[in-house]
Formats: sequence, structure tokens, C-alpha cells
Amino acid sequence: MDNLIELDKKYFIHPTSSIQQQQENGAKVIMEKGEGIYLTDNNENVYIDAMSSLWNVNVGHGREELAEAAAQQMKNLAFSSTFSTFSHEPAIKLAEKIASISPKGLNGVFFTSGGSESNDSAVKLVRHYWKIQGEPQRRKIIALKRGYHGVAAASTSVTGIPEFWGMAGHMMTDITHADTPYGSSTEKAITSLRHTIEMEGPETVAAFMAEPVQGAGGVLIPPEDYFKEVRALCDEYGILFVADEVITGFGRTGKMFGMENWDVTPDMMTFAKGVTSGYIPLGGVVVSDHIHEVLKEKSKGTLFHGFTYSGHPTAAAVALKNIEIMEREGLVENSHKMGEVLLKGFQRLKQELNIVGDVRTIGLLGAIELVQDPKTNKRFSPDLRVAPKVIEALHERGVICRPVTYDGSDIICFAPPLIIDQSQVNTLVKKVHDAVLAVQNQLGVTH
Repeated sequence: MDNLIELDKKYFIHPTSSIQQQQENGAKVIMEKGEGIYLTDNNENVYIDAMSSLWNVNVGHGREELAEAAAQQMKNLAFSSTFSTFSHEPAIKLAEKIASISPKGLNGVFFTSGGSESNDSAVKLVRHYWKIQGEPQRRKIIALKRGYHGVAAASTSVTGIPEFWGMAGHMMTDITHADTPYGSSTEKAITSLRHTIEMEGPETVAAFMAEPVQGAGGVLIPPEDYFKEVRALCDEYGILFVADEVITGFGRTGKMFGMENWDVTPDMMTFAKGVTSGYIPLGGVVVSDHIHEVLKEKSKGTLFHGFTYSGHPTAAAVALKNIEIMEREGLVENSHKMGEVLLKGFQRLKQELNIVGDVRTIGLLGAIELVQDPKTNKRFSPDLRVAPKVIEALHERGVICRPVTYDGSDIICFAPPLIIDQSQVNTLVKKVHDAVLAVQNQLGVTH
């Protein structure tokens, strides 16, 4: 263990980490194995993986079928490029499968290696679409404040969380942000979006991009009618609507794709994470039949975009088996049912604990907000680091989840594997209760 920590400190630069803290303390935990909703570290401590690691282990850990699918594909054809006119059966069948489960009218599939690449690809595809349509001035992308879309060049810039711009600044121009609908109203949010479109010039706007639920922003669920109004506004101005389903896709929200909760169909949809349940990297973009037809008719010559691992055969084979498991075991339906159980548990926490404010779930994607006074929604001072304290208390009780502290908020996010059952949900809620109570007592908050 000590040797691994020292090797980690010496050689491994962790993503989204404090490099100085890593050098001082080393890895906090070194995971060794996973089974179901649980992870076990190399000291044999067992944790409920209440975040599905990074919102993505939808079918749970240790699924032998996925390992077998990967092994069999590697024996047959581990890798072969899909560039130019080359193809292979796993990518073809996966494209067909994703088209069959996507919202009606979305049938053209472009593969990437992950979510950031998917969102970068969407930006390039919408700009290319307008260029070949004779409107090259349509380059601007409008996204939402507190939205998260990844860490590649375009996806970092489309992200509406300023902390992600600090490392290298905006990587791309012609990207702006409208107000998030969370904590507001559809009317105000749509007014902000319309104002942004008008200020930028509708004839210069290529697309609006948004997550169905803002995941990394704090599991921010929009008002019921928001996306219907977004769809109407995009149609009014002739703007493409791109839905970032990287977190919300493949059953996470109790529907196969998040936008289905509001019966809204985008022009493009990006995906990753849950498509393979994180067992192997894969992502992609699904485009409407209209966009696909325009590309086929007007995109002359080579489409100079693609990744070495676009349509990776082993990844595609794992994705096909992963989707098969989800359908066979009814995991989308289980996400919806267990999400309701989780919400009832969170509502009990709100009644029983003095520092729990808003609680929310949509499928197995949920959050609780920690506030100094739930009646007024007064927040704690950021210096108190309340959410990180609760995360540490949960870690001590064998639960892994994630804090969000942007804009002075204290939010605890949850996204357990879609295989979780009612008994396990109840255990999770009990551990959350005990962790929040411990921090509440530590803070001395009473009402």
C-alpha cells in the first residue's frame, strides 16, 4: 500500500486534482475490485459507489458478461480503424442499435472515445452543417451557465462553470452562455435565451447546447415546460438544438435518454459514459435524419474529423452487450422506480435534519442541498466547507458520492448504479442521514 502511494505521488498526475495535495498526502484510497453497487479498496474497506464512479457504471461493477464480450471481440478483432471506407461488424451493429433506441428521427451515429470528444464533435458538426448550407457565419454556440460539457477545447468553452476556464482560459471563441432555468422560471430562462440570441444575432447562431439535467452543476433539474419552450425558440430562429446526454443517457433519469422526460427531440444528441457502463471508453453523436441527409448531399470530399478509436470494435462489442443487459434486466424501469424510493428517503432527511434544504431526483440522479436555514435557503459560508465535510463523513461510513460547491452552494450529488434495490437505497439514505447529522452537530446548527 505505502509503495503504491509513493509510486502514485511520483508518476501519476491525477485529473481534476490538487497536484500539491496529492504530493503531500498521496492517494486517499486505492480501489482494488468492484461488485454490484460496491467498491473495495486494497485495505478491504467496502464502499457503496453512490456516484457510479463518474455517473457511468450503470449496470454495476463486476459484470462478467461485459468482460467476456470484450475478450471474445479481442480474440476475433481487437482493433481495426473505421477511417475512410473501412468498417467492421461491431460498429455497424452498435450504430444500428443506438439509432433504434434513440428518439424518433435521430438515426445517424458518429463515434468518439468519450463525452468531451462527443461534444467537441457536435460543435464541429453543427458548424460544418451551416457552412455547407451556405451560411458559414452561423458559428456561435449558446449554452447554459452552470452547464458542464467536458474538458476538450470546444467542450471546455461550452461549459458554463467558470472554474473550468481558469487553467487555460476559453479555448474557443463564438461561445456564450444564457441563464440556467434552475432556481428560476421557464419564462425568465427563455427570456434570457431569447435575449442572448438577439444580442448575438440570430443569423450568426449555429446551435444551442444543454444537458437535460445539469449534472456536474449540481443535478439541476429544469422546470417541466422549459425544454418544450427551448425547442420552439430554436425552431423560431432556425437554430439547431444539441442535447448533451453524456450523463443522462442510457437509463440514468428513468428514461433511456433524458430528453424523453419532456417529450422533446433535439437535432443532435451526444452520448458516452453509460453506453458501456464505463467498462471501456466510448462516446458519440447522434444526428437527425435531416442533418444526415444534408451531410450526404452537400458535404463534398473528406470529412476531416475523427479519432483513432472512433467505432473501436472492442468498445462497440461491450456497448452492445451493456445495452442488452440493460434491456434484459429492465434497468431503465428500475432507475425510475428506485429514483422514487430515493426521493422519498431524501424528503425524510429534509424533515429530520436542520441543514437539508432542497432535495431532488429524476431517476437515479439526485441531490441534496445543505443550507444554514432551510426556511430562507440561506447558505453557509464557503469557508466552512460544509459539503466536503459531509463527503468525508460519508466516506468514513462507506459511501462514495460527490460535492458541488460552485457559486457558494453546498450540494451532494448521487448517481448509484441502476441495479440498486430498495434495501440498498434505504441503507444509502440511512448512511447519508448519519453523515449529515454528524456534520450538523459539528456545526452546532439548531432551529
